[in-house]
Amino acid sequence: MSIKIGIAGYGNLGRGVEAAVNQAEDLELVAVFTRRDPASLQIASDVPVMPLSEVASMEGNIDVLVICGGSATDLPVMTPDLASKFNVIDSFDTHANIPQHFANVDAAAGPSGHVAIISCGWDPGYFSIARIYADAALPNGQSYTFWGRGVSQGHSDAIRRIEGVRDARQYTVPIETAVQRVRNHENPSFTAREMHLRECWVVAEDGADLGRIEREIVEMPNYFDEYDTTVNFISQEELDRDHAGLPHGGSVIRSGVTGNGAYNNTVEFRLDLDSNPYFTGSILAAAARAAYRMNQEGQSGARTLFDVPPAYLSAHSREELLAHML
Repeated sequence: MSIKIGIAGYGNLGRGVEAAVNQAEDLELVAVFTRRDPASLQIASDVPVMPLSEVASMEGNIDVLVICGGSATDLPVMTPDLASKFNVIDSFDTHANIPQHFANVDAAAGPSGHVAIISCGWDPGYFSIARIYADAALPNGQSYTFWGRGVSQGHSDAIRRIEGVRDARQYTVPIETAVQRVRNHENPSFTAREMHLRECWVVAEDGADLGRIEREIVEMPNYFDEYDTTVNFISQEELDRDHAGLPHGGSVIRSGVTGNGAYNNTVEFRLDLDSNPYFTGSILAAAARAAYRMNQEGQSGARTLFDVPPAYLSAHSREELLAHML
């Protein structure tokens, strides 16, 4: 029996989830929901496209709803609301606000008997798991996370929400000298500004106040205010020509000592992604499988990938995992 999946939101991330679901033998896409006119949406699958306002009509027909919205304004509202009706997955990635988001979602999912796994991207998400495993093995050490160079979907979305912005791409760029100091076992203490740069390419509406837009970007809390940020205004044609792709990646590095300080050790987990949304979509699809299994066991409430047994993410049987993965 296939696990029935719904997708709420059909931008880049929604398309990534769709592709991952369609490649999985145990997952079945049954509906896509959108705030746009459904008739205007061309999707790759032969399933209904429905208004998001009608999502409640599919209760009982969807095992897990994957919510593909932005963290700035969509997911804080959508995930708690939809978790009262479905098992849900999201990729909420505003790190500073995760505890409050978790609490809000738990208050909706728990009483309704649903499982809601939040922050299921690659960071937060897979990188979070890498950090906790490395910390457990090397308690006497320090962890560092470097992102990029790549396009951040969440940061790009946050810029596009600014009045007067038509389109935007934001690149997160690691400072290479900082990366090398970590690999050299220096265990430095960095500020956020010393680890990454943020590079923004913005298409403004005709007549928009460019100075105001730039100020709103560089002063935006949780996104840009702690980093050296450059804002470049370009045409839509330039953006489409030079910044159409959505690559990303990065590294989690933990440097620590063992043997009472006698031995240096480095653990590094690295991602190099041609497409950020398609890889993130694959993680969301795997998390949907886990949410269904956990709910079938009688679990409910908010969860993160910390709470998910690795085997629950996999389509392989326990016998296959023991034979080939262990």
